[in-house]
Amino acid sequence: MMKNLIVTGGVGFIGSNFVRYVVENQPTVHVTVLDKLTYAGNRANLAGLPADRVELVVGDICDAPLVEQLVRRADAVVHYAAESHNDNSLIDPAPFIQTNIVGTYTLIQACRKYDVRFHHVSTDEVYGDLPLRADLPGHGEGVGEKFTPDSPYRPSSPYSSSKASSDLLVRAWVRSFGLKATISNCSNNYGPYQHIEKFIPRQITNILSGSRPKLYGTGKNVRDWIHTSDHSRAVWTILTQGKIGETYLIGANGERDNQAVLETILRLMGQPADAYDRVKDRPGHDLRYAIDATKLRTELGWRPEVTDFETGLQQTIDWYRTHEDWWRAIKAQVEAKYAKNGQ
Repeated sequence: MMKNLIVTGGVGFIGSNFVRYVVENQPTVHVTVLDKLTYAGNRANLAGLPADRVELVVGDICDAPLVEQLVRRADAVVHYAAESHNDNSLIDPAPFIQTNIVGTYTLIQACRKYDVRFHHVSTDEVYGDLPLRADLPGHGEGVGEKFTPDSPYRPSSPYSSSKASSDLLVRAWVRSFGLKATISNCSNNYGPYQHIEKFIPRQITNILSGSRPKLYGTGKNVRDWIHTSDHSRAVWTILTQGKIGETYLIGANGERDNQAVLETILRLMGQPADAYDRVKDRPGHDLRYAIDATKLRTELGWRPEVTDFETGLQQTIDWYRTHEDWWRAIKAQVEAKYAKNGQ
């Protein structure tokens, strides 16, 4: 029985939502959160969780002695910690190489040494991108080519290439050293606690701040959206039921192009659908992501629960509206950084 769980990056967006899921649904599990508390981490993401269930250790996943000290008394490690913002990786790739590659190596070495179960959380961006679909006006239902666990790796950015590297390390450690590991590659998450530099919360907080939202390039780039609560449930399912050495893709058939997402946000917030500005595109901007989660559904029985995107988006808007104290202090800084890059 799993009693002691380490969650790296558990103060970030997706990691903290997973910690909350475990606390709410697995009452016998104690969670140790290992987080460096970079700009993307926020202690407030764990606010209200019981101290006897969740321990925060502020530290670096590249710190081998610290990692070993924690791993030796753990039953499993779920590895969310990552530098993850594409724009930042294009400006300075170095932190992505250090955290995503060296950090993952440090963790799997410790888990190998102490024979601890390891789950590696990754991204669909390791597969590069797919052709745009002529039939997708913003509300696709999963027609066309999708990523599968057998798709070749074709990363486009320093971020996605560093995540691809970490995936390959985990695969090699499973085969060469018997590491008890699984991997999941997930599509784009949305929901509460997401840093406001990311696409959806940036647009929401712009509107709440009285500023016009911003749309990259043509706005036709497609992302496959999943609510972060469904991602949390999927990771727990893989951790507890997944087959060692396997990769599972997590997605909810949520393809939308960026323009459609932005116009939906505007409509839900009572704004004209065209009340936004276009800004220059991101270099090497991937065209389309789409996940085929058949393996996860058929082998492990997982299903998404937030299947209506507009409902999930409205809940997300409501969260940012009622948690202005969570994001307001950093809003000007985030927008100044984008403005410097012409975005």
